[in-house]
Amino acid sequence: MALVHTGRAEQLQQKIESRTARIGVIGMGYVGLPLALLFSDQRFRVTGFDIDSVKVATLNGGGSYIVRIPATEIRSAQQRGFCTTSNYAEIEEMDVVAICVPTPLSEFHEPDLSYIRETAKAIAPHLREGQLIILESTTYPGTTEEVLIPILEENPSGLKVARDAEAKGFYVAFSPEREDPGNDTVARREIPKVVGGVGPVALDLASSVYITIFDRTIPVSSPAVAEMTKLLENIYRCVNIALVNELKQLCQRMGIDIFEVIDAAKTKPFGFQAFYPGPGLGGHCIPIDPFYLSWKAKQFDFRTRFIELAGEVNVAMPYYVIEQTAAALNDHGKPLKDSRILVLGMSYKKDVDDLRESPALTIIELLRKRGAVVSYNDPYFSYVGHGRHYNLDMHCTPLDDLAQYDCVLIVTDHSDYDYPRIVRESRLVVDTRNATKGTQSEKIVRC
Repeated sequence: MALVHTGRAEQLQQKIESRTARIGVIGMGYVGLPLALLFSDQRFRVTGFDIDSVKVATLNGGGSYIVRIPATEIRSAQQRGFCTTSNYAEIEEMDVVAICVPTPLSEFHEPDLSYIRETAKAIAPHLREGQLIILESTTYPGTTEEVLIPILEENPSGLKVARDAEAKGFYVAFSPEREDPGNDTVARREIPKVVGGVGPVALDLASSVYITIFDRTIPVSSPAVAEMTKLLENIYRCVNIALVNELKQLCQRMGIDIFEVIDAAKTKPFGFQAFYPGPGLGGHCIPIDPFYLSWKAKQFDFRTRFIELAGEVNVAMPYYVIEQTAAALNDHGKPLKDSRILVLGMSYKKDVDDLRESPALTIIELLRKRGAVVSYNDPYFSYVGHGRHYNLDMHCTPLDDLAQYDCVLIVTDHSDYDYPRIVRESRLVVDTRNATKGTQSEKIVRC
């Protein structure tokens, strides 16, 4: 891309190319920390910002709280100038600021943009001319221009967004994160980066920043297009997972193994992509994005009925698991009430230390409400306390004396588990992930 800039934009462009631009990343979670380390790997001086004092202290002490990011990677970045702070006054020293904060749902399944709003308010007093602000948080189309920019423009200096080459002010862009925790087959920098800028200069600058850490950037015409791109990617998965979740329930009634059906269907070399059923959706994006889009669509007098239905199917899956578990216990002469149940796996997907929106959290709370005595085991979590939508206060239980439980419920199929041994030593195993595939036993109920 040919870049022709003047003034502040040209200065920032030169800093980016020479790796002297200061990079600030707000939010040291599953998205922000990997992004900060990518910039650090390319010799940028990076500062991480987070309101969580524990995270700040851990990172500044050379430690890590994300399993897939070893402490050695943090210490290597520190040698290149990486540090973390909760002092937003240091934003003024940054040339580029990437916002990677959560965008969860409210208790009424509506978008909760409080983290974006509070972050924008914290940034605004420290904005200076020529800075580039990039929002990476997943959100509905229009957030960048309708929510973020108006707050930033309330800054005490009166700076406005620079929308063209002649304008003075700061630059704004949106670039959706594409993190996939647990995926070791695709390197982070090999994932193309979609970028939408508020004006051509912001687009060029944001693309220039990201091409230093990603092999390819995908410029689009506006932040709204980039915001919708992220939603499409995740809603595509949500809808297809809902399809196989519904088919799983039908296949169970028909006495058909849905996993065998999927394995057969995916041999077709065109027109089919395999998706797999489970106990519900987890992670920050896929369970949330359909509700973000359906909420926004109502402003245009439009109902996304197909997408809403997919969301409803997936939200209902933990309840389906409870009913199947109750039925399996009943077949063994036990009511769900007072039954001792061990839940295997708390994270939302296998081999990651991520609880966000995990169906295991909902399943445990539902089991407790039905009177079951619940324990859990997960190699990634020694303790699970409380969060936005759960309050468990539970410690990890070792996999000893499995026969003491009336049921072992497999919710997350971590690779560390010895499933043949679990089946052998348990009275009853309810498998929601097909983790026991290949093991034949009357103890197993697959649902």
